[in-house]
Amino acid sequence: MRTCVAIEYPTVAISPDERVFFAKLGARIAELRKASHITQVQLAEALGVSQPTINAYESGYRRVPVSTLPLLARTLGVSVEQLIGAPQSAAARKRGPAPKIQQHLERISTLPKPRQRAMLDVIEALLAQQGR
Repeated sequence: MRTCVAIEYPTVAISPDERVFFAKLGARIAELRKASHITQVQLAEALGVSQPTINAYESGYRRVPVSTLPLLARTLGVSVEQLIGAPQSAAARKRGPAPKIQQHLERISTLPKPRQRAMLDVIEALLAQQGR
């Protein structure tokens, strides 16, 4: 007859501020997951965890390991900073007219593929000439 022995792990105290942080993080994870049309099961598979673990992250009942954040952010298509709700720097928040080169690139991207290739050939030739 086998006897099961329960292993007890020490509980880690969580401060009220941490509890609020993980609840907000969980809500962001759920919101980003849904916006990406990803199920909890699909997200769990991508992270190598179970669906109940994802549910626990989203509900704020379980801490998301720091080592999981980069993969989680990539899977949800955001930066780690966006995922954890870090305030953006002034440079990142600044929105203004796109630089002229960006405007040109956007216009080129709307051209038919052969015209795009011709434009890229011209640009590459000019850059090669500049490098001499």
